[in-house]
Amino acid sequence: MPIAPHGGELISRLASPEEGEALLARAASLPRVTIDGRTTSDLEMIGTGALSPLTGFMSAADYRAVIADMHLANGLPWTIPITLGVEPEAADALSLGAEIALANAGGDVLAVMTVEEKYTYDKPERCRAVFKTDDEAHPGVAATLNMCDVLLGGPVTLPRPIPHRRFLEHRLPPAETRALFAEKGWNTVVGFQTRNPIHRAHEYLQKCAMEIVDGLMIHPIVGETKSDDISAEVRMQCYTALMEGYYPADRVCLVVNPAAMRYAGPREAIFHALIRKNYGCTHFIVGRDHAGVGNYYGTYDAQYIFKEFDPAKLEITPLFFEHAFWCTKCGNMASTKTCPHGKDDHVFFSGTKVREMLREGELPPPEFTRPEIANLLLEAAKGAA
Repeated sequence: MPIAPHGGELISRLASPEEGEALLARAASLPRVTIDGRTTSDLEMIGTGALSPLTGFMSAADYRAVIADMHLANGLPWTIPITLGVEPEAADALSLGAEIALANAGGDVLAVMTVEEKYTYDKPERCRAVFKTDDEAHPGVAATLNMCDVLLGGPVTLPRPIPHRRFLEHRLPPAETRALFAEKGWNTVVGFQTRNPIHRAHEYLQKCAMEIVDGLMIHPIVGETKSDDISAEVRMQCYTALMEGYYPADRVCLVVNPAAMRYAGPREAIFHALIRKNYGCTHFIVGRDHAGVGNYYGTYDAQYIFKEFDPAKLEITPLFFEHAFWCTKCGNMASTKTCPHGKDDHVFFSGTKVREMLREGELPPPEFTRPEIANLLLEAAKGAA
């Protein structure tokens, strides 16, 4: 049996073609709120059901429950607030129960929202709850402190899918990934979250997981990330090359995740798991410092947080892995669970170290990544120089 979406129903907030035309016509006369790229990513995921059971931007009750105890007001696990902010003057001009049009910076209407609530919130409190810090050097904190001061809650309807120009063949919403898994006969599917090119440690974790499930969905984030993260275009080239050379074609798929990164560490690990549950994954890989940044979280905090939730409510099965490394004596990837040798025989490569090598025009070694991937990364670094 396929895994049920979070809350039991895969939400769709996308209008039919006929309804969409009528909605766009009505939107022309509605008050307009311009949303940024991060909010657009959230809107798209609400529309496709990737954020089921949400039907729109959070109510005050849901927001406060998520901040306080990592559950929605109805008791379902949820760890990241999904909100729409406006300035106080704009909020004052809106009536409860009224409709507004949500548009991108170019003026294109992306959705119509019914404003059911207007509420204020404490930004430092949100930062400390979600990110475990209010340090402005944290990218998630910086983004939160830059948000507008009033939040609007209410359901949204998208007149048409959010338009894209990139990665079109890999943009499958949850209903389509679920159909794909059924077509392939995959009863168990493991999801892998990534915002970086897949290196040897990632490959090791994925293939360990593939030994116990029917299929793997590589699910990279292509929404907004940190400015120093490797571009989505380069990453997608790397994923494709790795799949073609080193993975069985009938047991892996590559699907983009339109979400924006929060860098919320433990809370984001739960959030990522629930998203993959909605896409149809039964298992989810959680490795070292999942969704972390800097030194704000402990190495395995993103694994420990799963103990705080009822597995029957999460339903998706997390697969925990220790920090993997190349062992010169074993001659392959390993972890402390499988390798008897000492630290002097273990080769670790951090993302920071690899970025330094690329800036210096050095090819990352095979202990870090496959040669095809190393060449792609080096060529991209030269092009950016």
